[in-house]
Amino acid sequence: MELRELMKKAVNVRKKYGDLEMKKYGKKWTSAQVAEDFVGDVGDLIKLVMAKDGIREIDNVDKKLKHELSDCLFSIFVLADNYNIDLEESFIETMNDLEKKIVKDYV
Repeated sequence: MELRELMKKAVNVRKKYGDLEMKKYGKKWTSAQVAEDFVGDVGDLIKLVMAKDGIREIDNVDKKLKHELSDCLFSIFVLADNYNIDLEESFIETMNDLEKKIVKDYV
């Protein structure tokens, strides 16, 4: 799957969550709530990275790490869509800027 297809899938899954939230709570999550959930996922990711580095014990760490990285990517895709950010374009621009900085500062 291409990046845009992955983003579209994430947005469609988020829409289904939104429909469920409307049914259960009468309102959908805001972008801030998506970001708050992302922060929680990053915290979980950090614990898994620590386990991979041998300073925490977590069962099935590889499976959980794959899942958590995907959760984080899901949140990024949804937030980018919510704020009309072309993530592919932005990523390429950011990587180009970082490469220029590396050349300027370290070469």
